[in-house]
Amino acid sequence: MLKRLRQRKSLEDAIADIQHGEKGGMKKSLGAMSLVMLGIGAVIGAGIFVITGEASANYAGPAIVLSFALSGLACVFAGLCYAEFAAMIPISGSAYTYAYITMGEFMAWVIGWNLILEYLFAASTVAVSWSGYVTNFFSENLHIHLPPSLTSAPFNHTLKEGWVMTGSYVNLPAILIVVVVTWLLVVGIKESANFNNVIVILKVTVILLFIIFGISYINLDNWKPFIPPNTGISGEFGWSGILRGAGVIFFAYIGFDAVSTAAQESKNPQRDMPIGIMISLVVCTILYILFSLVLTGIVHYTKLNVPNPVAIAIDSTGAGMHWLSPFIKLGAIAGLSSVVLVLLMAQPRIFFSMSKDGLLPEMFSKLHPKYQTPYISTLICGLVAAVIAGLFPISVLGKLVSIGTLAAFAMVCIGVLVLRYQHPNIHRPFKTPFMPYVPILGAFFAVLQMVGLPQDTWIRLLIWMTIGLIVYFTYSWNNSKLHKEGKRKKE
Repeated sequence: MLKRLRQRKSLEDAIADIQHGEKGGMKKSLGAMSLVMLGIGAVIGAGIFVITGEASANYAGPAIVLSFALSGLACVFAGLCYAEFAAMIPISGSAYTYAYITMGEFMAWVIGWNLILEYLFAASTVAVSWSGYVTNFFSENLHIHLPPSLTSAPFNHTLKEGWVMTGSYVNLPAILIVVVVTWLLVVGIKESANFNNVIVILKVTVILLFIIFGISYINLDNWKPFIPPNTGISGEFGWSGILRGAGVIFFAYIGFDAVSTAAQESKNPQRDMPIGIMISLVVCTILYILFSLVLTGIVHYTKLNVPNPVAIAIDSTGAGMHWLSPFIKLGAIAGLSSVVLVLLMAQPRIFFSMSKDGLLPEMFSKLHPKYQTPYISTLICGLVAAVIAGLFPISVLGKLVSIGTLAAFAMVCIGVLVLRYQHPNIHRPFKTPFMPYVPILGAFFAVLQMVGLPQDTWIRLLIWMTIGLIVYFTYSWNNSKLHKEGKRKKE
């Protein structure tokens, strides 16, 4: 049984498939700039517009900047490892495919199952945030008041009360954005990428405006103390708060690895995948650090635990930056739209690869006859994401997404290290520098941030993994193509 769990896909076979190509494959229509824009489109969203305020108020104070630096450093290490894999094995599937080749089928399944937390649940989380900004914009700027019963989740979860009913029916705007994005993704990756490029330009412009004009309203007293003293509870301010904050705002970085899921649709993946991953990551890290410095400088961190911290900061300046308020909200709405798009683009491509390997039903790898997109898996992902977004709050979804992603990142870093020793002579268009330190540090920082997450998040992860094991041993175990091919060769 252990031998079966460790069976690996051949690296040579995977590379041969890439070189010869597959008939009826997905269209190759993405260049380096489109991949960079996809990365920025996925990363800059709910993290910068929402979670920055929550993490600052509850965990790190103004030192949220250090939390961003810590998370960014972990992502750089992981990003370098992703870049090596993506250039060497440009197959749709991201970390799942890399694990299948380096650590075997079972670990690949574990990562693939965790990636559902990253992409599918993250898309739902961001859709909830999108709904909040849309509702606020309608109310404050257009004076159209949408009914609360149709704009918030019917369920909520608190540490004191557990699961409670809120009195709402459904978060209808969150469902709407998921439906629209799902339709775009079915129509085609090129059309979706063009839409994303426009949105990315808009939201980066808005963020730069906030940074540039907000600098003059910074009150240095708001940064004192820069690292608030620990309250006596681990994770509430002090250095433990910075670590907890890094684990929570890690959600803000989720998405740069989504670039690697589009490998089979890249025109020149060996060159363009590393460029797309690393440039998008560096740009986003710089913007996050500058943005959080200005935000905590304008408003004291204790006032930022709200769904719209940026709007609070702008309002606190009086008439000075009031003109920027509607642009910030529109930028947030547009920015969150592109995040939902990229995340819902990534998940069906993970399912596509898992289905090709027999670990999921064949329907997940069917392509649309006209658009050449994995339309059935896209529609299923859209449906599930819409239901989750319509029923659950962002506070529950965000932390669950972070822990699943961190686990996948740690596995990718370990996988690069393993492959270097197993196949040292394989051609690598891009090599992770400073081996073996970068992958070791990448795995270490990922695990460190996982440790900093709340206990209830770990419990939910264990429940999720239990469900995944049931699916694997009841379906994937019997339908694995790699196992079937091995049996045929023996016969």
